[in-house]
Amino acid sequence: MLAFFEIEQGQTVLDLFSGGGYYSELLSYVVGGEGEVIAHNNQAYLPFAKEDLDERSYATRLPNVTPLLSEANDLNFAADSLDRVFYILGFHDIYYRDETWPEIDDDKLVANLFHSLKPGGIIAVIDHDAVSGAGKETAQEFHRLSSEHVISKMTQAGFVLTDSAGLLKNDADPLTISVFDKAIRGKTSRYMLKFTKPQTN
Repeated sequence: MLAFFEIEQGQTVLDLFSGGGYYSELLSYVVGGEGEVIAHNNQAYLPFAKEDLDERSYATRLPNVTPLLSEANDLNFAADSLDRVFYILGFHDIYYRDETWPEIDDDKLVANLFHSLKPGGIIAVIDHDAVSGAGKETAQEFHRLSSEHVISKMTQAGFVLTDSAGLLKNDADPLTISVFDKAIRGKTSRYMLKFTKPQTN
């Protein structure tokens, strides 16, 4: 998976909504001492990720990982400062709403990612798939989002879909039940989308 998204030594990678840091740790090994992984979370994620984050012990075990606590609407990175962005199982949360989850401005977040990514840089999006043609209400009901919705949002912001992979597809997933349903939890059908910021002329 890291090879598919072209992770290499020396890169600066944002792990957006990194949760317990599974991918942050893997990324840290590949980018090495000359690279940096920014492990982002917002306040709502912390109660669910605390035990895993305590075990990661970034400061002592993974000094090239920089934790970042910020709400999505407050993220602010320098222009053309990121080589890669990993957005794993979180794109649907842009459209989720409850009393503990702050509203996210989808246009602002995606535009911010475009601004922050270097020309030629890659955003990796992996998420729980929904039925083709479904609207964003599946994010609220099932914690899913169709790949078409992601592709539309990203391409409208200027990204180019350069590749996709079916490595995480599961034909046994009906796509119409919650990702937390015991029949499918941990085995949902997921898309892998590779978006690139075009090179400037």
